[in-house]
Amino acid sequence: MKIAFHLNCLEHGGAERVVSNLSNQFAREGYDVLVATEWQGEEEFSLDDGVRRIHVGLAPEDEKKGRIYKIIKRVKNLRNFIKKEQPDVLVAFARKAIYRGLFAARGTGCPVCVCVRTDPVGHYDSRMDQLLIKYLFPQAAGFVFQTNGQRDFFPAYTHAKSVVILNPIHQKYIDEPAPAQREKVVVQSGRLVDFKNQAMLLDAFELVHRKHPDYCLKIYGHDTLDGTKEILERKIEENHAGDYVKLMGGSDRLEKEMKHAAVYAFSSDWEGLPNALMEAMALRLPVVATDCPCGGPATIMSHGKNGLLVPIKNPQALAEGICYLIEHPEEAEKMAAEAGRIAEIANAQAVYVQWKQYLEKICRRRG
Repeated sequence: MKIAFHLNCLEHGGAERVVSNLSNQFAREGYDVLVATEWQGEEEFSLDDGVRRIHVGLAPEDEKKGRIYKIIKRVKNLRNFIKKEQPDVLVAFARKAIYRGLFAARGTGCPVCVCVRTDPVGHYDSRMDQLLIKYLFPQAAGFVFQTNGQRDFFPAYTHAKSVVILNPIHQKYIDEPAPAQREKVVVQSGRLVDFKNQAMLLDAFELVHRKHPDYCLKIYGHDTLDGTKEILERKIEENHAGDYVKLMGGSDRLEKEMKHAAVYAFSSDWEGLPNALMEAMALRLPVVATDCPCGGPATIMSHGKNGLLVPIKNPQALAEGICYLIEHPEEAEKMAAEAGRIAEIANAQAVYVQWKQYLEKICRRRG
């Protein structure tokens, strides 16, 4: 089976991480794997030598043309790629790549698997989206969602040929032994971007710090240049919090740097299925997370069993959750141990098998 993945680029992000992991895994298992991208990002996930990456984006001279020309050109380039490589299935990740893939594959005989990776509300509900979904989605051979909430947003006809598959967790988070002792640190990981609402986490931690002044907060994540980092730096300065709130930047050693923390605090307003939260659970960290749409945290967490769920945009509730885990260490450790069991269902091999079975099913259905 020849599998082609299509997305904009492989720059650090949730969908990009999943594509790189899946591509490498399929290639190691002997499949012919291609990754068709529109451009090269500055910091990207790596692909194994067995994966072929092909540029299907615009040429330098195309960049000077108008918007409509660019859209048509991108679809044409992808269509030429499909005709030349003749993959058995095209797996399109994220909104623009999904629409582009469905347009490009029309009449080629190549089945397209649609992969939604974010909260559909606010991303798939404009008038143009409604038109494109009505026109293009019936042509899709299959749909992969991360949560039931994502799936339920779309028309009922998509449900019959859909599957919900969790993101694979990198093995390094699963293999890391549990710490012998916790440190007085609250951590978060994830790029600095507005919807992850690290600003609310800072407000919550101010409340935590009043009760537990010996604890500090460390936020790991690279700057997305959307202004979030500057907002956080301003808040830290205004609160005179520089001694106990640290922006740590990006790291490739999170499994080492976070494992001793007392609490992992997740603050997003919305997400698809957050990889960072799953990694924290695999590290067996006590977790408090916002119960954000489209149900990612609630898909993998059960309140009071393997972590705490709190309302979004509520610093008081988040602070109370953090304090509860700090003040009830034995209960926190029980939840952390339960959280670690996510590795049983979301390890790379388990997720790979689900993808393999589903994509083979799509190919069989199309003959």
